[in-house]
Amino acid sequence: MEEDLKSTRLQPDSTEFTDTVFNCVVPYIHDHRDRSSVSLVCRKWCELDGVTRKHVTIAICYSTTPLRLSQRFPLLESLTVKGKPRAAMFDLIPENWGGFVTPWVRIIDDKLNCLKCLHFRRMIVKDSDIDLLTRSRGSELRVLKLDLCSGFSTDGLLRIGKLCGNLRVLYLQESLIVEKDGEWLHELALNNSVLESLNFYMTDLGKFSFKDLELIAKNCRESLVSVKISECDVADLAVFFNNAVRLEEFGGGAFSNQPDKYTGLKFPPLLKCVALNYMSQTDIPVVLPFASRITKLDLLYALFDTDDHCFLVQRCPNLEVLDTRDAIRDRGLQVLSQYCKKLRRIKIERGDDEEGFVSQTGLISLAQGCLELECLHVNLTDISNEALECVGTHLKKLYDFRMILLDKEERITELPLDNGVRALLNGCNKLERLGVYLRPGGLTDVGLGYIGQYAQNVRYMLLGFTGETDAGLIELSKGCPKLQKLEMRGCGFSEHALSTFVLNVPSLRYLWIQGYRASENCSGILAMARPFWNMELISSEGIDGAPGNSEQQQPPSLLAYYSLAGQRTDFPETVLPLHPPVNLH
Repeated sequence: MEEDLKSTRLQPDSTEFTDTVFNCVVPYIHDHRDRSSVSLVCRKWCELDGVTRKHVTIAICYSTTPLRLSQRFPLLESLTVKGKPRAAMFDLIPENWGGFVTPWVRIIDDKLNCLKCLHFRRMIVKDSDIDLLTRSRGSELRVLKLDLCSGFSTDGLLRIGKLCGNLRVLYLQESLIVEKDGEWLHELALNNSVLESLNFYMTDLGKFSFKDLELIAKNCRESLVSVKISECDVADLAVFFNNAVRLEEFGGGAFSNQPDKYTGLKFPPLLKCVALNYMSQTDIPVVLPFASRITKLDLLYALFDTDDHCFLVQRCPNLEVLDTRDAIRDRGLQVLSQYCKKLRRIKIERGDDEEGFVSQTGLISLAQGCLELECLHVNLTDISNEALECVGTHLKKLYDFRMILLDKEERITELPLDNGVRALLNGCNKLERLGVYLRPGGLTDVGLGYIGQYAQNVRYMLLGFTGETDAGLIELSKGCPKLQKLEMRGCGFSEHALSTFVLNVPSLRYLWIQGYRASENCSGILAMARPFWNMELISSEGIDGAPGNSEQQQPPSLLAYYSLAGQRTDFPETVLPLHPPVNLH
């Protein structure tokens, strides 16, 4: 009995011990997935994680409620909320689908008093939302990103300019903003002296004054490092460039067809990231003085042919990020592989003309020459298994791979690509994001089985025109242990196979299928219903470019996602909720 008492006295307090371990461990854990794992250890650690978590990303705004978020993480300093599915970026989702920021802004106003950084992506933002946000958190906000958003005007931006004087980052890229005037930028210039990044690239905001940009550069001389703006003549920015002495990134503006206007134009001395809109061959000398410094180059809207690409990239030995179109062709990729050994990310989009041509030849050169690549997105006109095997052999750091096989050529060198995909996945074992968008016959059921077997770390997957029968999707579902998000287009699988896939992949949190051919009453697809699994059918009506004739109407899309909030109630007429049943009362 005495020994039992002694051992009890010697045993440390379990709560105190737990807190000590937590305090020693958690400060070194930053990855959100690791933090989530820590919170599952015990109830106490879950509570401690809740009050120490600084940033949360909500991948789809209907997956939880704003109130639940504020209760779980009351001391949040940074929040990202995403609205419409990614397909909205390609006009595949009706504009009125949903994704309103209003309930989130109300909770921020009422509960999240420590919030300093806010990022809304693909959501509907009203001027009244911005008004409430700036009145409640204006002076505290350091970062505000309205990314691919819509529904607001320059009246809302005016409130930001007046009340957010401590803002370090204002990001509006590709948002649909109703422009009334340019007064918002004037207020921002008058009230902010700490701005680090200003971005209204790819917007219709064109009524701003160059004097206000110059004032921002002058007032934020020590802090301003990144500016991306809408379309204007680069020649009108000479004074701005002169004042922005610490600027490292510039995007936007435009070059005209009068090259003499840019003679003598000098960019800031530290500039190393540029997006060159409408630049042609005659304008290239403007960037040559600092080409050797360039680490990030966006040529998506440059008027370059293959020779222009080759001429410029071979003068950029420190290039790490390149966004361009397939006008670069195989020859441009061969030059890139010889001169740009530090390249980490490249995205090659489809050009507007038919001259662009990227094939297995260019992909092989890229894989053999740019061994540091981590992200590779490429639109291809031709492909072979050998090229994919080469990617798997050489690109060991690759975590994001996406290939889209275009329809420019009838004949493809080699299909199917089963063996190439297997070799790529077997070699690139760090891959977390995989996109395989082909054409019928490009990947058989065997190839889908290989993806399931070898995509051990893939969390996001895009499949287009892959597989032959339901058997391929079933084989895919036997693997992919970490898959959380799946998007499919042009894959004709049955409702039974889709339901089986969802039930076989417990890690799945999000599913989007374009062109889903529903059975009567959607009874077949309801077999995938499970707790906390929201399902909705999205009509193609209301989508820009969708045929108005019901006989030609495209099949609807199926969206399913994990949610703690139950079925949403703000769906428009173009959305049919399938599961769980909606209780409007």
